[in-house]
Amino acid sequence: MSDFKVYENKSTNSENYPFLIDVQSELLGNLETRLVIPLVKAEELGRHQIKNLNPRIRVNEDEFFAMTQQMAAISKAILGKVIDKVQFSRTEILNSIDFLITGI
Repeated sequence: MSDFKVYENKSTNSENYPFLIDVQSELLGNLETRLVIPLVKAEELGRHQIKNLNPRIRVNEDEFFAMTQQMAAISKAILGKVIDKVQFSRTEILNSIDFLITGI
């Protein structure tokens, strides 16, 4: 099970997506990649979020939207330091992944 750690994004798109939520199971921790969902600042997305697809996530008192439709496997090297854990948003995150895949 993933503990939904939020990492700094060390890639070139970190200005747009400063943080990444690691949603991959810790059972697969030996893989060289991690499945992540990028976070975008709430004010940048505005009213363009899709409720079931882009859950609101609080990281260190700031509001973000999870861009589940942009979920991707990335190299572990792109992950910076752990910023927070968002286990309290687990249900919303898993529901957004399910919505992306099944549409329900």
